[in-house]
Amino acid sequence: MVSFSSSCQLLRPRQWLKNLMLFFPPFLGGVLLQSGMALRGLRPFAAFCLASSAIYILNDLCDRVNDGQHPKKRLRPLPSGRVSSRTASLLSVACVMGSALAAWGSSAVFLYYLVAYFVVSTAYSLFLKDIALVDIFCISAGFLFRLLAGGAVFGVAISEWLFLSVFLLSIFLSTGKRLGEKRHLGALAEQHRKVLVAYPKGFLEGAMYMTGGSVLVTYTLYALTRSSGLVLHTVPLCCFGLLRHMLRIQSGADGDPTESLTRDLPLFVVGLLWLAMVGWGIYGA
Repeated sequence: MVSFSSSCQLLRPRQWLKNLMLFFPPFLGGVLLQSGMALRGLRPFAAFCLASSAIYILNDLCDRVNDGQHPKKRLRPLPSGRVSSRTASLLSVACVMGSALAAWGSSAVFLYYLVAYFVVSTAYSLFLKDIALVDIFCISAGFLFRLLAGGAVFGVAISEWLFLSVFLLSIFLSTGKRLGEKRHLGALAEQHRKVLVAYPKGFLEGAMYMTGGSVLVTYTLYALTRSSGLVLHTVPLCCFGLLRHMLRIQSGADGDPTESLTRDLPLFVVGLLWLAMVGWGIYGA
């Protein structure tokens, strides 16, 4: 019998934080607090959570041999043997069916982004993750599909500067994650994730610095388009958050953005301050 904790580990509920991206368009558009608006996003949010969990399980199935050689991932349910491949496969299928059920009745545009997310993520898990740069852009696409799906669900247009900010931020986070993996694994990098050796020395650092600076520029331009001056005042928070994340990675910490946000106190506090200031600037006026 598979334990409940092992099943939860396979689903990776902590990573569901990424699916809150669906609520960014109505939140930043100033309509999230309108009557019934937040409830409208619950089923789409559940659909993306279940779809992402199905992908995480698929990815674990594909990587179970390599994960067994990883200092941390070898303790996961599949490589440790606590969950069989058959059980994990059945759970993944159940998540796909649950996602389809949660998305039933949603708009055609939302379904398009959900399916696109699932297809790209599946291709990533199966073979695209082994192709340099393509792997990073696949991860980035997942964030963009969530953002655009949120705009479709709530009927909110995505501004050009917001789209570019999210795109560049996702590339920044993805390169940081790869850099963190490469540094942490060292000589074992190729055994765990062979694409890591395809990135020459200095490339990931340069890409992280380049996209980090670009995020700061595009977010500043996005903030300048807002009517609230308080939103512009969150630019220093953005700058601090980017630099703090880079400092953590260069100091040898895990590059996973969810881990960084939930386990690093300065980043967590900055995230809450950003949320409070943007929220007050949009809804408090």
